[in-house]
Amino acid sequence: MDLGTIAGRTPDKPAVIMTGSGRVVTFGELDAASNRLAQVFYAAGIRAGEHVAVMMENRWELLAVAWAAQRSGLYYTAVSNRLTVDEAAYIVDNCGAKAFVASPAVGEVAAQIAAGNDRLVVRLMPEEQAPGFDSYEDVVAAASPEPLAEQLEGVDMLYSSGTTGRPKGIKPKLERVAFGEQPGILYSLIQMLFAPDEDSVYLCPAPLYHAAPLRYSMAFHRFGATVVVMEKFDPEEALKAVERYGVTHGQWVPTMFIRMLKLPEEVRKSYDLSSMKYAVHAAAPCPVPVKHQMIEWWGPILHEYYAGTEGNCFVYTDSEGWLAHPGTVGRVLLGEVHVVGPDDEEVSVGETGTLYFGNGPQFEYHGDPEKTKSSQDPLGRGWTTLGDIGHVDADGFLYLTDRQSHMIISGGVNIYPQEAENLLAVHPKVADVAVFGVPHPEMGEEVKAVVQLADPADAGDAVAAELIAYCRDNLAHFKCPRSIDFRDELPRHPTGKLLKRVLRDEYSTKS
Repeated sequence: MDLGTIAGRTPDKPAVIMTGSGRVVTFGELDAASNRLAQVFYAAGIRAGEHVAVMMENRWELLAVAWAAQRSGLYYTAVSNRLTVDEAAYIVDNCGAKAFVASPAVGEVAAQIAAGNDRLVVRLMPEEQAPGFDSYEDVVAAASPEPLAEQLEGVDMLYSSGTTGRPKGIKPKLERVAFGEQPGILYSLIQMLFAPDEDSVYLCPAPLYHAAPLRYSMAFHRFGATVVVMEKFDPEEALKAVERYGVTHGQWVPTMFIRMLKLPEEVRKSYDLSSMKYAVHAAAPCPVPVKHQMIEWWGPILHEYYAGTEGNCFVYTDSEGWLAHPGTVGRVLLGEVHVVGPDDEEVSVGETGTLYFGNGPQFEYHGDPEKTKSSQDPLGRGWTTLGDIGHVDADGFLYLTDRQSHMIISGGVNIYPQEAENLLAVHPKVADVAVFGVPHPEMGEEVKAVVQLADPADAGDAVAAELIAYCRDNLAHFKCPRSIDFRDELPRHPTGKLLKRVLRDEYSTKS
């Protein structure tokens, strides 16, 4: 279904609820706001196949912008509100945006971006306007709430996190399809796996500018479900939201599980979570002990998938499949998996190699043919990779080892730091941890850990030695850190992804 159809049926039903402010936006209001914005874009000469960008924290207006583009046949890019001026300006320029909607929270950054971009013909900001921006409220209110004469399906063009160099835009092919006729592959997968309907309530605890939170929120809207958005993740506030709003579906990342599990037991048990039927998680490998604890706490309602913004695959498992194959991310539902060795040939079952996917959607990195080529099978078999390492067992279940770019080579031995990272993450004194390679004059690299402690007062040589010993008691010594530093906080993307590149770059300059 499309947003207009849902709004026609249930105009007064909440479409978006913001947990912090308590702001409720009905389907009627969201539909009208997106229609008005679509009219604004069209009046400014922005036509199907062109581009708009939005940069703001979790606000309901971000979804209004996305829906306006989605029903106008436009590409739309959500830009992280945590980026610097240079980083964000690059994305707004690179995607070719002709409209830019930003919030006052990023007003200074947005003003500099707008001042340096002559392509922008629409610049809107709600509440207080930065220089160069018009009032979002005034411009939208003056536009017609009627749908465009021709409504076409648009599509997002989101950017990779940029583990090396500039982030890359993943630009799907835009078909000329009437709005509501083909909601897409993700919609069909969600319908098949998670059974949403008009009575569903979906909790989004992560930033909407990221692929999964944005795409899932909009997909659930197409089912007529209410989307509950947290302005910022907090472990206890998330549990409170599940109870208060009767959440039936939620999407999480492993760091959120770890933070919720480390709440006092009496706090965890004080909330009624019985409404939640599907707890979906992805974005990073989940340590096996953490998932066991979550299933014990929430029941067998955890559903895991492995995919990428690039959309070239979808791998999935429910709790039953995972319990039978602990550590798996599931079986392939979209595409087919190929595990490739150093000679570019497929390896045997159970052997580790680079993961490629065939017979699935193709993708390209916008304006970067070399990056696109590097993601493709060098032997021309039509396969593509996201750069992950793993293996497949005899039952067809896929296991992730690590990112290729995270691999440590010490004395000629390949070490995948995810193992030590997963182990240290569940230590009671550890709040967060990163394991990576640092330069070593003889070995090439050695294993390093940077730890955020649950109690910063514990930092010191004694705890460092305790953590190293704990790792060595459970893993081969060569996989364990040789040294540990302590930090108040680790660099993480709000979606939960560890920005290991930041730490590696810092330590490489210390050598």
